[in-house]
Amino acid sequence: MWATLKERVRDLSERIVLAQRPIRILNAIKTPERAIKEFKASNYKDIPKLGKSDYDKAILGFDTLEKKKELSDLDSDISTQIGKAHPELARLLSATVRQYSQVVDLLESRGSPDFYAFSKKLYGSSSDPIRSDKNTVFEMAKLLYRILSGIKNTIPVPNSAKTLSAQQAVDDLSARFLRYFGEAIPAILSDGVVADAAAGGDVVKIRSDRFFSPRDLDFLEVHEGWVHVGTSLGGRAQPVAKWLSVGPPRCTSTQEGLAVLMEIFTFRSSVTRAQKINDRIIAIAKAEEGANLIEVFEYFRTEGYAEEECLTNSMRVFRGTNLRDGAFTKDLSYCRGFVENYNFLRAAIRANKPFLIPFLFAGKLHVEDIPLLYQLHQQGIVTFPKFLPPQFSDINGLAVWMSFSSFFNKVDLKSVQSHYNSLFRKYV
Repeated sequence: MWATLKERVRDLSERIVLAQRPIRILNAIKTPERAIKEFKASNYKDIPKLGKSDYDKAILGFDTLEKKKELSDLDSDISTQIGKAHPELARLLSATVRQYSQVVDLLESRGSPDFYAFSKKLYGSSSDPIRSDKNTVFEMAKLLYRILSGIKNTIPVPNSAKTLSAQQAVDDLSARFLRYFGEAIPAILSDGVVADAAAGGDVVKIRSDRFFSPRDLDFLEVHEGWVHVGTSLGGRAQPVAKWLSVGPPRCTSTQEGLAVLMEIFTFRSSVTRAQKINDRIIAIAKAEEGANLIEVFEYFRTEGYAEEECLTNSMRVFRGTNLRDGAFTKDLSYCRGFVENYNFLRAAIRANKPFLIPFLFAGKLHVEDIPLLYQLHQQGIVTFPKFLPPQFSDINGLAVWMSFSSFFNKVDLKSVQSHYNSLFRKYV
């Protein structure tokens, strides 16, 4: 039966959404509870033995061979059905489908040395340069470490006492989401997340064994709610471009970077929060250079983390691995994505194309997809984002900020720093 391009794109998009549905990366690579208990019982002195067979006990919920065949067939259909009519869109959809196939490879390799190789392919390495720049992710992390370590004890963090129970956090965030989205977006208690909180589609999961501060809820509102849930709902609201409701690893840096960006733009972040994100990057770099679980744990301990946080952070770095070889490198995405998104904002303003900026919230995407998505918007395939934070629904403030930011590159920072250092030495 003859179908329009929009109908073909919609049908292919729905197949992408359906094909990826059972693939749950973070759930599949959680460190087995047995290994965590053994590490604690050894007083963090012995690395538990962990291999592929241990991870295989965690049921994936799909047959890997069948799933790769399904994805391969879908990739072929994308080329056949829209390859000639819209080659750029076909390439984007194919890249999405092929990444999900690589994710299946990643999950098949859990507990083996190959896991790290697949992780690097999907999420990158700390030695990678930031897109369109010569500086690496690790170089950025080292610079941030020096700055943040120097100021962390000089800036108080108001409302940072963790006095709120997980249930109180759930009730508070649910009320905030209702105000922002205009519909009930629940926060729920969960024992199945590694972080204190995590967004999953149209819900935010809160760890039931954690306590939270009012400051925590402030950044969780924008990070998990406005960005992660907001882009999921924005993608689902797309009549045609349904693929934007799901995010393969290629979208992770943009998503996590945008979430960090919103924390900063709303002044809800803190030095402690930024340092926590940055310390994970340094820990991944250490693991990539050969550090084992014990050495990474001790790194977090030297940075002043409580024992339970050292454990959580270390297991986060090594999830999916055998605790000895390589790392799971997803957490590099936070800082790398922040820089990439910030550079996009500056470039869009300098190119007199501010109308591109709101499309960061069109769904789960990579920042470099946005010019194509704008073209698809003009063609009626992608709709304007449904949910936009105030800073992006009226971008006047952003435009001014980025305009001044462009000039900062011309400023001789060494000269400026030298000038003020002399004043600091004289009076402070």
